[in-house]
Amino acid sequence: MERLVFMGTPDFAVPVLKALSGRYEMVGVVTRPDRRAGRGRNVEASPVKVVALAHGLPVLQPPRLRQPNLVAELGALAPEAMVVAAYGQILPTEVLAIPPMGCLNVHASLLPKHRGAAPVAAAILAGEEETGVTIMLMDEGMDTGPVLSQAICSISPQDTRGSLSARLAGLGADLLMDTLPRWLAGAIEPRPQDHSQATYSRIIVKEDGLIDWSQSAVEIWRRCRAYYPWPSAYTFWRGKLLKVLKAEALPHWSGEGEPGQVMALDENLAVATPEGALLLREVQLAGKRALNAEDFARGQRDFVGSVLGRGG
Repeated sequence: MERLVFMGTPDFAVPVLKALSGRYEMVGVVTRPDRRAGRGRNVEASPVKVVALAHGLPVLQPPRLRQPNLVAELGALAPEAMVVAAYGQILPTEVLAIPPMGCLNVHASLLPKHRGAAPVAAAILAGEEETGVTIMLMDEGMDTGPVLSQAICSISPQDTRGSLSARLAGLGADLLMDTLPRWLAGAIEPRPQDHSQATYSRIIVKEDGLIDWSQSAVEIWRRCRAYYPWPSAYTFWRGKLLKVLKAEALPHWSGEGEPGQVMALDENLAVATPEGALLLREVQLAGKRALNAEDFARGQRDFVGSVLGRGG
């Protein structure tokens, strides 16, 4: 049974680790250090650490990979290959050189499109109808290594970053289980990426969720989906943060209303934009529970007609 080291952190990496732990000798699992999170600022382990401990696997949590003692520790594990899925750091040359069969990365896009930290959100923001996963042989660049295999996944109009990431995680685990044994057997010829076709996605920050009501309804709708569940698309109403958790674009609406103005459309609520209107399905005012838009409006009589935004 081949010896492997796995490196990963979030929920996306969990199906990959579970699939590997049933078929290979997992001699080490590397994940980020525990962090304080949530309102209570309690110390939380990464999803990968939780699963690794449940399977009785040895866990390493270095704050940085560029540490001589870590390189020596990983080398002593003598892995034949390493598998990486959303670990969160670029692997230095010293780590890449440890396994004789290299480091394989499970990336949530069809490389060279959407390299970087947030490929799932990038695909939704771009309005794409399909994306996928790539198994790549890692090099020193950011998602620039040669491709071993790919699988395509459709994007539905209802998909959020959360739902699409979950599907891609399962697809990635299945693809890896098909690819890894063939790679270890020498049956795959790596295919170089066309770097001229590369696009990049950066790390998502909370400020990305702020809605710009001068954008079209379709653009704002994509942001609502791309930034769910975190940081969520949000605006301001009466000086309080208002999250738009679920919405729908009405691109052909051409009624009157200034950008950001809340309107009653039949039995629904919508917000005017320069191109179309955004139908509100579920919202959440700061400090309150999430409500469907109609119930929220019933409790806030002056919501309809107001203009959303920073000064809202």
